[in-house]
Amino acid sequence: MTITQLEYIIAVENLRNFVQAAESCFVTQPTLSMQIQKLEDELGVKIFDRSRQPVVTTQIGAEIIQQARITVAEFSKIKEVVNSGKNEVSGEIRLGVIPTIAPYLLPLFLSSFLEEYPKLELKIKELTTERIIQALKNDDLDIGLLATPLQQPNIIEHHIFYEELVLYVSKQNALYQKEYALSEDIDPKELWLLEEGHCLRSQIENLCELKRKTIGFGQFEYQAGSLETLRKMVERNQGITILPELATLDFEEKHKGLIRQFASPAPVREVSLVAHKNFAKTAVLNALKKSILASLPESIKNTKPRSVIQIKQ
Repeated sequence: MTITQLEYIIAVENLRNFVQAAESCFVTQPTLSMQIQKLEDELGVKIFDRSRQPVVTTQIGAEIIQQARITVAEFSKIKEVVNSGKNEVSGEIRLGVIPTIAPYLLPLFLSSFLEEYPKLELKIKELTTERIIQALKNDDLDIGLLATPLQQPNIIEHHIFYEELVLYVSKQNALYQKEYALSEDIDPKELWLLEEGHCLRSQIENLCELKRKTIGFGQFEYQAGSLETLRKMVERNQGITILPELATLDFEEKHKGLIRQFASPAPVREVSLVAHKNFAKTAVLNALKKSILASLPESIKNTKPRSVIQIKQ
């Protein structure tokens, strides 16, 4: 049994096709098939049912591949440990970022980070918190950049900063006349929210103690997929939404005029880098954290953990 053979069966499991799996492993299909056949002969079991298309993994094969994923991941960490010991920031890193952070934080640090670490190949996916957590557990991602705390077993959180949550209100709303607001001042019927699955929605539901699953405006209900959509809905259709501070940094003056802060202690969300407890590239984590912190405005760097809004589990 070899690591290469284990990589081959994982590729077939992922792609459900021997030809595509061979291409992804940069070998010919006969070579891949022969090595998998050797592994099956050695183990005395069939890992794949080749009579069906797409290829189906047998019951025992699924258990073998599950263990193969762990073995291959652990094997690859030997080189990672060496590079980490040398404090070397290199190799491929798969980073998952939640949608309420990605468009506001990535542009601040990404170019300078990649320029500083030219040996690093960064692959970024924009995903919800739930999908990032699952991908970290499945070894489909290396690092997540998201709102915490998560309180997930085997997931280590590396805190970076806190950012305030602020109100964004239309001129027709009563809160527009206030300088500071309390969460109890918010009428849920006037609140625009992101769709289910976004951790920011969950945090807002906790903040406002919302009991309803959906928030509607009279004749219809609307759940947005982005903060930009929420902002425009407030501007043109009245109401309120709640935004993280990063999302307001590049506002024009007329839009800044619609921002209202919460009364002290203002609610904040915690932003962290997270990784599986077995992740070995600590040098990469440290480099990312350092680069992100350097890119932040002083107002966010100095934000204290006054009232961290929890994510509904």
